[in-house]
This record gives sequence, structure tokens and C-alpha cells, in this order.
Amino acid sequence: MVFSSQNNLEKEILNQKDKFLEFLNPTLPEGMELEYEGFYKRGFFVSKKRYALIEDEKIIAKGLELVRRDWAPVAKDTQQKILLAILKEGSPEKALEIVKKVMKEIKSGKAPMKDMVIHTQLTRDVDDYTNEGPHVIAAKKSIAKGRNIGKGSIIRYIIVKGKKPISKRAESIEDSSDFEYDPDYYINNQVLPAVSRIMDSLGYSSKMLLDLAQDEQQTSLDSFF
Repeated sequence: MVFSSQNNLEKEILNQKDKFLEFLNPTLPEGMELEYEGFYKRGFFVSKKRYALIEDEKIIAKGLELVRRDWAPVAKDTQQKILLAILKEGSPEKALEIVKKVMKEIKSGKAPMKDMVIHTQLTRDVDDYTNEGPHVIAAKKSIAKGRNIGKGSIIRYIIVKGKKPISKRAESIEDSSDFEYDPDYYINNQVLPAVSRIMDSLGYSSKMLLDLAQDEQQTSLDSFF
């Protein structure tokens, strides 16, 4: 069957979905039944439980950083932007340019501080933690300044420049005006992990992305295929 446009194809699929389910479901094992969830023009699957789909120009994601609270906005927003470039516009090249631009902005120290804030909830009182992660350190510093923080509190913190271990450099956002964020932390521990899940599939490793952001390597996407 030949369709005159993508819209006609979509309409035909939607019209036939009930007939398809009526045909298929009786053939499945007892207790198993398929249901219609939606029509998606494009999808990106990292794994069975990690994927992104586009519907009405909106990203629907599962298992990715953009739907998780404990990642900085700079990581979640960048991941969403490159997914839109790929799923909406079909442009891996634009996705690459987005990653380069974001990493250069972070490296220069010009990225907004609000985009660096990480949100993590305390699941117990701070004195009950045996392993003190960054959010626990930030919480203890806030408590020392008289803030009321306990089990269930959402800790909003940034990782600042310094020579101490990363967890020791966690500072509450309320005190961020006294510090500068650590560019290397946000590139290597926030943005790269979030975008590499996607860009690796397009032929770009984390090292390649770092090199491109630092202008040490200039090449096109096609050169890696």
C-alpha cells in the first residue's frame, strides 16, 4: 500500500490499531495482552528500560537523566536539547553543536549558577549517615549555620572549585555567592554521562566530545562512520 504523505500513514496506522490488537492478542500466552500506548514518529533506545520518544514535539523519556531530580539542570537540559535535535529535527550534527556549546560555556565559567544546582533528599538524619556524600556534607555545613535541616529535607547544593575531594566541596546554594562552580566536575560528572548515552551511538566517545569542546579536534560526524 502506498501513502501520499507521512500524515496519511499515521492516520492509517491509527485506524488499523484496533484490528491489529484484535488479531494479535488471542495469539499471546494466557494473561498477556497488548494495549495501544501511542504513536511516536521517532524513538531513541539506550536499552530496554532507558529510552526517549517524541510525541507532539515533546520528549517522553524513561530511565534517562532528564527525568531525574538528582542531576543538575545543565545535564538534564542538555540531554533534552540533543534528544530534540535528533528526534524532532533528525539532526545529529545539531546535537553535536549543542554539546560543544554547553561544555565550552561551562569551561569558561559563564554558565548560570542556577544550572549547576543538584537536588538530593536526605533519607535519614545527617548523623546517621556512615558514608557522607556531597549532599550530606552540604547539609552539615548548613546546619552549622543555623538552618533547620533533617530527614526528608531536599538539599540544594553545588560543587565548587578547590583541592579537596568532591564531596568536601559541596556547598549549599544559599552560600553559592562566595564560590565558583567547578567546571571539570560539571563536564565530567554531569554533562558527559548524560549526553554520552546518546552520542556514543552516533559515533562520538566522551573523549571525542571533550576534544571537540576544547577545539583540539575539528571534524564532521560523517568522519566517524
